[in-house]
Order: sequence, then C-alpha cells, then structure tokens
Amino acid sequence: MLAGLESLVGVLNDFLWSKILIVMLIALGMYFTIRTKFVQFRLAGEMFRLLGEGAKGGKNKGSISSFQAFCISTASRVGTGNLAGVAMAISVGGPGAVFWMWLIALMGSASAFVESTLAQIYKVKDKSGFRGGPAYYMEQGLKKRWMGVLFAVLITLCFGFVFNAVQANTISQAFGTAYGIDPRLMGIILSVVTGIIIFGGVKRVAKVAEFLVPFMAGAYVLVALYVVLTNLGQIPAVFALIFKSAFGLEQAVGGGIGAAMMQGIKRGLFSNEAGMGSAANAAATADVTHPVKQGLIQALGVFVDTLLVCSATAFIVLLSGMYSTEGLDGIALTQAALSSHVGGWASSFVALIVLLFAFSSVIGNYYYGETNIEFMKSDKKWLTVYRLLVVGMVMFGSVAKISIVWDMADLFMALMALLNLVAIALLGKVAFTALKDYMRQKKAGKNPEFHASVIPGLQVECWQEEAGRDQKAV
Repeated sequence: MLAGLESLVGVLNDFLWSKILIVMLIALGMYFTIRTKFVQFRLAGEMFRLLGEGAKGGKNKGSISSFQAFCISTASRVGTGNLAGVAMAISVGGPGAVFWMWLIALMGSASAFVESTLAQIYKVKDKSGFRGGPAYYMEQGLKKRWMGVLFAVLITLCFGFVFNAVQANTISQAFGTAYGIDPRLMGIILSVVTGIIIFGGVKRVAKVAEFLVPFMAGAYVLVALYVVLTNLGQIPAVFALIFKSAFGLEQAVGGGIGAAMMQGIKRGLFSNEAGMGSAANAAATADVTHPVKQGLIQALGVFVDTLLVCSATAFIVLLSGMYSTEGLDGIALTQAALSSHVGGWASSFVALIVLLFAFSSVIGNYYYGETNIEFMKSDKKWLTVYRLLVVGMVMFGSVAKISIVWDMADLFMALMALLNLVAIALLGKVAFTALKDYMRQKKAGKNPEFHASVIPGLQVECWQEEAGRDQKAV
C-alpha cells in the first residue's frame, strides 16, 4: 500500500512540476517584476531601512512588529531546505540546480512582495492583533470563500503536518549521524518542546523566532564564509561549473538542463516559499502604517533565505567535490562536505544548526496552520486538536522514511502554489496601486500611511479613515 502511495505521489509531482508550476512561477515572477518596475532591486535599500525601523517595535504596544513578522516567516523559510534540500538538489540535479535556485529567488521576490502586500491589505483584527494571508484575500478580494477554504486546508496539511514531518525527519537524521541518537528518542524530545511552545500562542512563537533566526543564520553563514575564503582560488571554477551545468553544457550527476531546472526550482520554492502564499500569513500579523512596508520586508526575506543561506550550503557542497559520492544525500552530504573543510567537529555543528533551523521552521509552520484554522472556524477545540496533531506529526517525521516525507511535501507545496499564484495574478493590480501610493508619499517626504480609499472599491476591515490622512488617490 505504501509503495502504491509513493508511486501515485511521484506521478502527480512529475505532472504538476514539469507541466505547470515551473512555467507559472517564472512567468508570474517576471510579470510582477516588470509591473512593479523591478521593485526587488530598486528598493533594496528601503527594505533594509524598514527592517531596522521594524526592529524598534510595532505601531501599538504589545502588537507583532514588522521585524517579528519577518522573523516568523524567515523561521519557516530558513529550515531543512537550506541545508538538506540544497544538498539534495545538487546531488540529484547537479551543480546547475543552484543557478535555477538563484533565478527563482530573484524573480520570486517580486511575487513575495505582491502576496505579502495583499495579505496586509486584506488582514483582519483578532484578539492577538492581526491575521491574514491568501485565504483572506481570496475571500475578500476575489469574493471566493470556497477558494480560501481550500487553500486553508492545503496550507494546514502542508505546513502544519507534512512540512513539520520533513523538519523533524532532518533533525533526527542529523543527530543520528553526529551522535548516534535513536530517532524515537529525538522525536519524543522534539514533540515535548514543540508542544510547550505552540500551546503558548502566536506571541510566544514570535518571541522564539525573533531570538533564534538571527543567531542561527548568522552562525551558519559565518562558517560558510570561512570555507569560501579558505578556498578563494576555486570560486571562479565553481561559478563556471554552476552556469555550465545549468544549461546542460556540462553533464552533471543528475543529467542536463531538465534535472537541474526541476531540482533547483523545487528546492528553491521549498526553501524561500516565494509565491506559495505561506509567508504572507506571517506578513499579515505585522502592525505597520502601510502594507507595502511589509511587502518589501518579506521580499528581502527571499534574498536572505536563498541568496545568502542556500548559497552558503551550495558553496560548502560544491567546494568539497563530494556531491557525486555514492550514498551521500540530503543532510548527510552537507555534514560530510563541511567536515571535509573544517574537520570532524562540523558534523556536530551541522546537527546543532539543523536543530535550530528545523525547529524554528516547525514553530513558524505551526502558525501558518493556526491562522488558517481560525479562518475556517474560530473554535478553541479545533485549535487544540490541530496542536496535538502537529506534535504527533513531529513524532512521526522523526522516524519516517525520508523519501515519502519529501515527496508528500513537494505535492502539497505544488497544490498550494498553484492556488495562490492564480489568486495573486488576479489581485496583483491592488498591490501595484498600493506601491504607487507608497512611492508618491515617499517622494513627498512623508512616512507613508495607507487608507482603503486609495484603491477605488476596496472594502476591507482594516485601513479605515484616520484624522489628517492625505487621501489623494493614485
């Protein structure tokens, strides 16, 4: 029965990824890039300024700040995809997969901007502050609640259950490799700690993410930088290998351009989530004066995830030359590659970083499911059941077979992305208008503030009239 399920999932994955998703991700990424006049590049400086502004706190005391929202989404983004996923992409698709990972990040950051801006515009108030995401803009913007409910179901299954099983699986594998710890024991420990945090609610999730994310990403990137600097003479050759393999000019381990493109885009999307609609749920929680602020901050998150952290893993693996070693895959390849550069302690270091990366993803993923369950039905009993199931999936993932876990993750990710890409394609003009309003106010020397009347016909719960607000439409 399990073999039949694996086969079915494999067929569906091949169809969705090779026939539909790759085209949609690249085409919409290019469309949003052009329509926003290359927002992800021309406003890069503004992104960093806003991130610093957001670190000072939200507009209202006790609210989720834009920096905390950024950390929640980055906690989900920066996980096993950055370590195990990148290594897996290179071992299967060859070094060229790295190029396609970069491309999907550069184009996808425009998609991330659009979906996160929309999430802010269509957010709603709750007892903790704000919540929102694709399900909310599908219901309010497209007037299609059925679409929102379908997305809510998919993201809850995908992030709350399947992706959390992937994270737990990688943690147990890493600690098994480094210390020989039984996966069942690791699963019990992870399940208990996960339960303690997620039963504390979104603010506890935000606090944990705010602490873990900068520390874990910084430590890993510093080690990767050391590896690059000590192998500086080989860097031009590595870049040449990546570009040759990306276009099939040099056949690598996994084949030519098709394998490289498929693996790079798959693992890139799994890691940075641009266009998938997941990070938009975190973006909606932020207390900001203008939706575009959080859209820009979330676009920056894609760069941090893929161009910084994923690239760190790629260079560690490629500089080691171990990506073609038989029997090495996923996190074991990353551990072996780093050990070849810095010594045996690297295996333990990677295990620790995996624990931080993957566990931060577990708590970020959990929140995405929570906010979508509240969209479907605001009932504490359902939320309690969901929390218990998340803990159970962490335990299951710790002991499960790696291939079925990753295949299920790819399938649910594809279904989610398809639904969200259709929605943001239809609603993109709302985000474009909000961006024009933001730039108009910036040029006038103001701290941009948004009001619903800027977009004719926009009916939303938040962003209502405030005294003294200049409401000139764009």
